[in-house]
Amino acid sequence: MNTHFQFQYPWVLVLLALLPIYSFLCGHMGKVSALRFSSADLARSVGAAARSAAGRLMLFLRLLVIGLGIAALAGPRLAHDRTETQASGVDIMLVQDLSWSMFALDMGNPGERVSRIDIAQSVLEDFIRRRPSDRLGLVVFSKVPYLASPLTLNHDWLIRNLRRLHVGMIRELGTAIGDATAAAVKRLQTLKDSKSRIIILLTDGDNNQGDLEPVPAAHLAAALATKIYTIGIGKEEPCHLPAFDPATGKLQLDAGGNIIPTITLQPANYTVLGDMARITRGKNYRATNRRELQNIYDEIDRLEKTEVKLRRFTLYTPLFQWPLLGALALLSLELILGNTRYRRTP
Repeated sequence: MNTHFQFQYPWVLVLLALLPIYSFLCGHMGKVSALRFSSADLARSVGAAARSAAGRLMLFLRLLVIGLGIAALAGPRLAHDRTETQASGVDIMLVQDLSWSMFALDMGNPGERVSRIDIAQSVLEDFIRRRPSDRLGLVVFSKVPYLASPLTLNHDWLIRNLRRLHVGMIRELGTAIGDATAAAVKRLQTLKDSKSRIIILLTDGDNNQGDLEPVPAAHLAAALATKIYTIGIGKEEPCHLPAFDPATGKLQLDAGGNIIPTITLQPANYTVLGDMARITRGKNYRATNRRELQNIYDEIDRLEKTEVKLRRFTLYTPLFQWPLLGALALLSLELILGNTRYRRTP
């Protein structure tokens, strides 16, 4: 909001230029004689006329009264310029895999001990911050899906919930892609004023749990006009799952500070993700490192643009009462002085 001072009728201020003329027409600034004489020669013989302080004060007060009255007529005011954003936003449900395989360390740079979930969460957080006008929600899943955040415009709250998630929070093992997708569709279905609905599904595994298969879940989404973008992450080669603490999601090392390998993870078959995207007229992606994943979310951000309209308006706070009150106060002072201390004798 931008606030500035202005006059509603600035042309009225031109009348201020008449004040010097008014002052000149008032004649010499001297105290009016206490006695009136039929001839000015008699008064002139008493001595030269002096410019008295009283005369200057009374004329100065009168000029101030007129000047403040003109300022009040000009309509001084404070203008508060405001801009409101009217966005036809996209409603987005983020579906995040939180199965144990998401702790694999195969997407970082050489020597970097960063898991798939760490990379996914950092990229996802950046995506959330770039969609300020959209309602976003978050579903996480392993064997079962959980709602981590309903659809909201409070993205700071959403990011806080995203940051507290870690692999191991969901103790039931497995990957229920179909159930998680259906849960996201159900959440989007409740929005009656939605302009556009999309799901961004990120996973590193095959569907091996749940009551609903991914393809039927995609048909459900398509029937409800919901588009699905699918992202499969992880390198297409076997890798070891390192030991970690499920209670904290922290990497566990041996006494020498080395990674402790556990089971061997096999590359997932992401054909079903392509089918889900095709059925809902979305798009399927593959990411094997941080840069590729960032580029994917950048592309989705470009594809799903939000229509934003700006409405500009101005609110005014009138200030005319202040110069008007000042003029009335000075006029009262002039009248009081004129009838007391500087009263003219008839």
